Amino acid sequence: MKSIFTILSLGAVASLAAFAQPSLTIYNQNFAVVRDTVPFDLQSGVNTVRYTGATAQVEPDSVILRDPNGKHSLQILEQNYRNDPVSQELLLSLFEGRTIDFENIRTKDNTQTREIISGKVVRSGYVPGGEAQQPIIEVGGKLQFQLPGMPLFPDLGDDTVLKPTLNWLLQSDLPGKFDAEVGYITGGFDWSASYNLVSPEKGDKVDLVGWITMNNQSGKTFENARIKLMAGDVNKIQPQRMKAYAFQALGGVMNENAPAVTEKAFDEFHLYSIARPTTLHDRETKQVEFVHAENMVAPTIYVYDGAAGYQFYGLNYDQNYGTEGNKKVWVKREFVNAETNHLGIALPAGKLRFYRRDDDGQLQFVGEDTIDHTPRNETVRVTTGNSFDLVGERRQTNFHVDTGDKWMDESFEIKLRNRKKEPVEIRVVEHLYRWNNWEITAKSDDFKKTDAQTIEFRVPVKPDEEKTVTYTVHYSW
Repeated sequence: MKSIFTILSLGAVASLAAFAQPSLTIYNQNFAVVRDTVPFDLQSGVNTVRYTGATAQVEPDSVILRDPNGKHSLQILEQNYRNDPVSQELLLSLFEGRTIDFENIRTKDNTQTREIISGKVVRSGYVPGGEAQQPIIEVGGKLQFQLPGMPLFPDLGDDTVLKPTLNWLLQSDLPGKFDAEVGYITGGFDWSASYNLVSPEKGDKVDLVGWITMNNQSGKTFENARIKLMAGDVNKIQPQRMKAYAFQALGGVMNENAPAVTEKAFDEFHLYSIARPTTLHDRETKQVEFVHAENMVAPTIYVYDGAAGYQFYGLNYDQNYGTEGNKKVWVKREFVNAETNHLGIALPAGKLRFYRRDDDGQLQFVGEDTIDHTPRNETVRVTTGNSFDLVGERRQTNFHVDTGDKWMDESFEIKLRNRKKEPVEIRVVEHLYRWNNWEITAKSDDFKKTDAQTIEFRVPVKPDEEKTVTYTVHYSW
C-alpha cells in the first residue's frame, strides 16, 4: 500500500498509515505481533503525529517505535489511543444540546413521502463502553424517548475518528525524512494446524498433508504481508502481554521452487514462515499447506484396556473396585516423526483426520484425534475409534485380603475374540491400582511393565479365535 503523508511540527497533526509491506507473527493464543513501516518527516524537537494504521485490538502499551537504521533517536513523550470510530450513536452524543434534522419516510396509499423534522438532542443515550440508554429528543417543545427519524448530521463534529488511532507526541533528536518501524501486539489473530492422512485399501502406509489455518478478526486487512506463525506454549500474562523479543525481522527472498512454509527452532518454540507474501483480510480465514509426506509407515494398533479409568489412589480393599470393565477394543495409529519415515519436521498441535481408500478408490473417513506440539524424532500415537470386530471381556476370578499379615491377592481373566478375517495383535493393558508394592505371581502370557502401576500383554489372535489371558497379582504392605 502506498499513501502520501505529511508530518507537521507541534501545534498541528498529521495522519500516518503503513506504506510498506507489513509483517505478522501470529500465535495460536489469539494474538499476534505486527510490524509496519511508516514514513516520517520530523523536525528536531517535539512533533505531533497521528497514526491510523493499527488494528482495532492493538495493545497500546506494547507499542515499539524506532528507526531501524539507528540514525534517529525517537522517544514517545505521550501516547493517546482512540478506538471509538464514528457511529450514529457517537455523533448524537457530540450534538447533545444542539438541534439537528431527522428524516422520516411515511407511506400512505402505497406512496412514500419524505419528511424533515427538527429536533433537539437532549440526551443521545450513548455510553462509551457501557449499555446504551434511551435517547431523549425534543420535538416541537415536547420530549420523546425515541428518534423521530434518521438523523442528518451537518458535519462529523470536532472530536471524531474514522478508525482506531494512536496520537503520538514524539521527541526527535534530528530533523529529516526516514522510514520508521512501528511494532505492537494485537488481539484478534489465531492459527491452528490440521493434518489429513490417507491410507490405501490395505496396509500401514499413509500419505500426510498438513494445513495451517489463519484467522483474522483484528479489524484490519493486511495487504501482501510477510507472515510467520509461532508454535509452542508461550507464557502470557492476562490480559495479553508478550516480551519484545518476538519482534524480529522477516528476512530472505524465497525462490519459486521453495516450499510454501519453512520451519525453524526459535528461542524455546518453533517458527513457521510462509514463503510468499499473502493478503489476510479482516474477518477472513485462510489455509496454507505446510507439510506433505508420502509413504509414511503408520501401523494400526489394537488396545484393550478393560479397566480404563481406574487408577491407584492409595491402599484399596474394595473387592468390586476396578472390576467393571468395558468390552471395546481401541483402534490406534502411530508413526515416527522422523526423516527415515519421510517426515521429520516439528509438528504444531492440531487435529489429525484419517481416511482410507475403498476398493473403488473412494475415500472414507475412519476417525480423528488431536496431537500436542510434537518435536521431530518423537512418536505420534492417536486413537481413531473402537474396533467393530474385536471384543474384550475382563472379570475378576479371585480376591483375598489378609489385613493382619498385610497382603492381598487378586486374579483376573481377560478374553479376547477376533471376528476379523485376518490375524491381529491386541495389547492388553492392566492397571495394578490397589497398592504400590505388587508382584505378579502367576500369568498365562508374558507381559511388559510400562510404568509403576501398569503392565501390558501383547496377544496374537487368529481369525475367529478366542484367546484367554490370566494373571494373579500379590500386594503387600
